[in-house]
Amino acid sequence: MGEGWGGGAAQRLPSDHPPPFRYCSHPMNTPQVPRSIRRLAGRAIADFDMIRAGDRILVGLSGGKDSLTLLWLLHDLARRAPVRFDVGAVTIDPEIEGFDPARLQDYLATHRISYFFVSEPIAELAERHMGKDSFCAFCSRMKRGLIYRTAREHGYNVIALGQHLDDLAESFLMSAFHGGQLRTMKAHYRIDAGDLRVIRPLVYVRERQTRDFATAAELPVIPDSCPACFSKPTQREYMKALLAREEAQHPRLFRNLRTALDPLMRDGGGLGPDDGP
Repeated sequence: MGEGWGGGAAQRLPSDHPPPFRYCSHPMNTPQVPRSIRRLAGRAIADFDMIRAGDRILVGLSGGKDSLTLLWLLHDLARRAPVRFDVGAVTIDPEIEGFDPARLQDYLATHRISYFFVSEPIAELAERHMGKDSFCAFCSRMKRGLIYRTAREHGYNVIALGQHLDDLAESFLMSAFHGGQLRTMKAHYRIDAGDLRVIRPLVYVRERQTRDFATAAELPVIPDSCPACFSKPTQREYMKALLAREEAQHPRLFRNLRTALDPLMRDGGGLGPDDGP
């Protein structure tokens, strides 16, 4: 499963076949994603039919280790995949004190990747329009809308987000414990408007794998994508710690969770367009 998507031999394009990217990074300067990540992501892409011939994929690049890993993963897979697709990236700068993703612009320019940097005073807008929402919910909805708008303006039909298996497990526990529902983020779905698809190729990948890759490749990680959310303990941090304690006692925990979460990740179950970017 996943042949050609990281789990099997790369398929070579004929010499007269145009390259799958509009940019061309120099191989010696391009971070090489480990085969272990490529294999797991390839299996997820195949299992959930995430990438199709001719897709133009826009990565939601926060600057964190996960989204940077995803960008380089898709960059790498585009050379190996059984279908041709294009990749670009977008960063939403919420103009929040303590968070400055501007240095990503130089980094992406060095690799000549199609990149869009969108600034929006989300914190200022929240003061006037947030209503009963939490700031995190308001910010997430604003970012999602800006990503969708950027994709439409520049002809992208797929949004790629960097959530991994740990994220999905934490979301599942939060939903079960605090919402009384068996839900998690979907691996692949079409948004309500119908014109864009959202994919999460890292749903089988562990957080420690993206962290190890980011460190080894010296990626320009921006530690916290939202200081306003990370300034105090959250439910998600509690679930992360709970899972870590359980995994220490039960090493197969996340393998079992991946199996259990499979039906919730599919289009008929789990969270949909409102589960956040």
